[in-house]
Order: sequence, then structure tokens, then C-alpha cells
Amino acid sequence: MFKFRLAASVLSVALLASFASPAWVTPALAQGKGEPKPSNCDRFKKGSPGWKKCTGGVKDDMSDEQVYYSGYWLARTGQYAEAIAILNKAGVQDERILTYIGFATRKLGDHDSAMALYTRALAMNPNYTVARAYMGEAFIAKGNVAMAREQLAEIGARCGTSCAEYSELKQELTKVGG
Repeated sequence: MFKFRLAASVLSVALLASFASPAWVTPALAQGKGEPKPSNCDRFKKGSPGWKKCTGGVKDDMSDEQVYYSGYWLARTGQYAEAIAILNKAGVQDERILTYIGFATRKLGDHDSAMALYTRALAMNPNYTVARAYMGEAFIAKGNVAMAREQLAEIGARCGTSCAEYSELKQELTKVGG
């Protein structure tokens, strides 16, 4: 009897989770944070043809959340030009979209344009620590370690010293002796 109840409970939770959370929901929707949750596309190796088909097929009826998710993964896997093209299809360029356009732009070597995008993102949401961390990395790339340290302090004030953005920027600063 116990095994039956346990199995029924597990099945109930799994069913509720599948109906309550579409595969493309990001923490921005689910938890109020900035990084996407895994989706059905995560079953493919990042960058494989199946993954590209799953994430990269932007259609006119895709929501901005779906556009963000696709662009995010393309950017995070080094497909920067493709990420920019997809992210630019968003109906509303919120701080997350702008930040990942900036991320991809910076990775393509255009630090000044990336900084402008991060600045726009932070004008929308000064507490968006992902943009602050990437802005700090751009400052490091431009040789301005003092400004990167300022972003680190801002991140610390907003989410503490144990959040991922703080740790990642601090690690980048450590690499350059900052």
C-alpha cells in the first residue's frame, strides 16, 4: 500500500509540474531571476543539429520568452551572431534581451556597443545583476579594473557576495589581479 501511495504522489507531482510550467519558462517567470531553466532542448547536446533545430527555429508566433530562451542558449554556446539575430526579434527588448545582445556583442569584440546595451538594460532595472557582471567583464576587457570593481560592489550590495554574478565577476577580477 505504501509503494502505491508513494508512486501516486510522485506521479501527481510530475503531472502538476508538466502542466504548470511550459518547457521554455525561465526563472524570470518562475522565480523572478534571470537565467533560464532547462527545457526539452536540453536533451540534445548543445550545438548539435537537433539542438539547433529545437532552439534556433524562431517563428513569428514565438513569445518573447521563447525568443529569449533560444537567444540565451545560442549566446552561451558561442553562436553569437545567431544569438543577436534571434534576440533582435523580441517584441519588447527588456533588460534580459538587451543583456544577452550585449553579451554576444562583447564576445564578438565590440565592447563599446556591449557597454551601451548593458547601460540600457540597467536603466530599465538597476538591480539586474547579470548585466552588472557582464558590464564588469567588459570593463576588464577594456583594461578598466577600477570600474569592474565598482560593478562588483554594486552586485554585492544587491544580491550579496554569495550570488553567482558576484562570484563570477570576482573570479574574472582575480585573473587580472584586481
